[in-house]
Amino acid sequence: MGDGQFGKKKVVAIIPARGGSKRIPKKNIIDFFGKPLIAWTIQAALESKIFDRVIVSTDDEEIAKVSMNYGAEVPFLRKIYQDDYSPVSLATISTVKQTCDFYNEDYEIVVQLMPNCPLRESKHIIESFEYFRMHNHAFQISCFKFGWMNPWWAVKLDSDLKPNPLFEDAFKKRSQDIDDLYCPTGAIWIANKDRLLEEKTFYGDSHIFYPLNWKAAVDIDDMDDLQMAKAIYLMENKNIY
Repeated sequence: MGDGQFGKKKVVAIIPARGGSKRIPKKNIIDFFGKPLIAWTIQAALESKIFDRVIVSTDDEEIAKVSMNYGAEVPFLRKIYQDDYSPVSLATISTVKQTCDFYNEDYEIVVQLMPNCPLRESKHIIESFEYFRMHNHAFQISCFKFGWMNPWWAVKLDSDLKPNPLFEDAFKKRSQDIDDLYCPTGAIWIANKDRLLEEKTFYGDSHIFYPLNWKAAVDIDDMDDLQMAKAIYLMENKNIY
């Protein structure tokens, strides 16, 4: 697959999906418009036709079964970095190493796709990947531009509800006179495999941010995020419901 469309060495997608989510129990396999949440990411990865392998990294047998039913490979269950505190990058790096050993093959590029981004489609993966290849970066992290919620106007409230602006100068300006700000999203993180293993983070030396449409960038971490993702899906698919 990866050798076909883009004519380069092997490209692997890693979908980290541990089973111990607390804010939304069994989050990675809850129903999202008729399919388990993780299925949306698996199908987007497969439809992109970029990857030689689409690997789900999980410690949970139920997630593994669901993932394989939708076409992903789960060659082993994750034994480390499945707690609440370990950076997800370490789980991905560990999975890449295990995958290389398991299949006795190597990869040039690693693409990490979080399973809680169901509105990220194959076209977004393709566009991000093409930009990464064209500009020869070692690390590329997806982001989105802040829109209606302007962080330049953020304040802290004291006990008497008195606002204390974080950016006092910007707080006095009109929104159109302030620079755009961007926020990272877990939708599509890409790295040169050797550099990722060397630096042990996607935030490696000279990493860049690649902007996505804010709708595609939605991360579902809690129930409010889930409701927003559902609202966006319905808005984008008015003819379905």
